[in-house]
Amino acid sequence: MTVEMQCEATQVAEVVVPQEELVAANKVEVNEKVKKDEEEESKPNTIEKSSSYREESNFLSDLKENEKKALNELKSIVEEAILGNTLFKKEETNKSPEEEGKNEENRDTVEGKEEEKEGDLDVVEVDREISIWGVPLLPSKGDEKTNVVLLKFLRARDYKVNESFEMLKKTLQWRKDFNIQSILEEDLGSDLAPAAYMSGVDNQGHPICYNIFGVLDDEEIYNKTFGTEEKRNQFLRWRVQLMEKGIQQLDFKAGGVSSLLQINDLKNSPGPSKKEVRVATKQAVDLLQDNYPEFVAKNIFINVPFWYYAVHSLLSPFLTQRTKSKFVFVRPAKVTETLLK
Repeated sequence: MTVEMQCEATQVAEVVVPQEELVAANKVEVNEKVKKDEEEESKPNTIEKSSSYREESNFLSDLKENEKKALNELKSIVEEAILGNTLFKKEETNKSPEEEGKNEENRDTVEGKEEEKEGDLDVVEVDREISIWGVPLLPSKGDEKTNVVLLKFLRARDYKVNESFEMLKKTLQWRKDFNIQSILEEDLGSDLAPAAYMSGVDNQGHPICYNIFGVLDDEEIYNKTFGTEEKRNQFLRWRVQLMEKGIQQLDFKAGGVSSLLQINDLKNSPGPSKKEVRVATKQAVDLLQDNYPEFVAKNIFINVPFWYYAVHSLLSPFLTQRTKSKFVFVRPAKVTETLLK
């Protein structure tokens, strides 16, 4: 086969190309085209605001040396705090003048009892059964789930041991003050049930939490939810209850499931003009980020309106880089395809 080539001097030269080379060249061209098409098809169908996040392993053998060291240090600190009864802040009681008077009257009786116990050592009762999300916190109990929970706090604070321990202490204190122990049994009403709920799992076994913000655009529901500060506090308690229900489905095993997938549908959601929504949203974000570290494997936002990007930029400074790396924003045309994946 011959191919004509035009030279600079406008002369036409005849170049002979072997048939085998021509076939090979055609194959290369076809293969490159197929490869290019496959790359186009494999491109992500989402718009991500930051680098993608990959969930880390909880197996001790997969941890880096500095991560193992940080975990062992945190375990030692937690063990010492539990056995030393210093994990929670001491409760201070403010007594009225009447109570102080009664104490004065009973002082003689108390002093008499103290004389009887003279020589005895003060005994401090240690609670070795302290747990969080059903997982024992005393490392010497040898439960592998303890490592998984402590790793959450370490990762939330970039493996800074002291900061991780302070976060754990504050979380435990908040759970005590917020009365989390009874929250699962509380009846907080059903008005917001369509707004957020747990349903099914993803292809990696993460329980899925759906947040349907468009429900809050209903004027009646909006007023019931955000009308007063008391109602906003009730909304926060309801949201925490839902989070706790989702956590009930986690096993906290090294090779198991210890986080949730959140899908946030922003279609017809209340706009930025609704101040109460902004306030309640920021409170919820702060509360969940401070007390539920590393519990969301990925946050997928679908049907995102343009105004949301402005609101997100305002909230962004209050979010950690790890939290932001889990955010995925999906174009309306790609919602079904992305969710199926």
